[in-house]
Amino acid sequence: MVPADVFRDQPVLTGDLVELRPLDAETGAPLVGALVDMDPEVRRLTGTHRRFTREVAEEWHRTRPDHHDRADWVIVERAGGTTVGDCALIELDPDNASVGYRIALTSTAFAGKGYGTAATDLVLEYAFTVAGLHRVSLEVFDFNPRAQRSYEKSGFVREGVWRQALRWDGEWHDAVLMSLLAHEYAALRTAGGTGAGDTGSAGG
Repeated sequence: MVPADVFRDQPVLTGDLVELRPLDAETGAPLVGALVDMDPEVRRLTGTHRRFTREVAEEWHRTRPDHHDRADWVIVERAGGTTVGDCALIELDPDNASVGYRIALTSTAFAGKGYGTAATDLVLEYAFTVAGLHRVSLEVFDFNPRAQRSYEKSGFVREGVWRQALRWDGEWHDAVLMSLLAHEYAALRTAGGTGAGDTGSAGG
């Protein structure tokens, strides 16, 4: 069990490769264009049917700090200061200390550079060692094996399938369900098996 507002004091998470900054109107500004004119491949990989206006995107970013049952971050590449995506802990179940996880890069040009794995490793460290969560879960579509491998590198375990959960370009696709539990994460840390993409710390 964790507090319903466990993410109230959401920190900046800093690693070697990326820095995760809490999402708000200022930090989210570089993401607006990517949401309004979304990379077609990013749209497919995330299964995003919805179309966003600039006003909707800006309002979403502005209101994130008011929601303490979720934690949204902007992913910033440290070497050049480029915003490369965003990630979030969502759908908090405080009674069961469980939460969902989502991540998206703004462009496929940033894929394969380790940003996603680095960001995920930082979020997991925060989720389990700071927020005290028991379970972090996610879903990834069956046509995205690269993301599945990235999640596995961070310790996620495949646990099932939602059959034909997404219809895209006239075809049905499964969603692969993955999760990581607190004791599994602790064992991986002890064995040195996490943080393959980044090492870091939480700061205010």
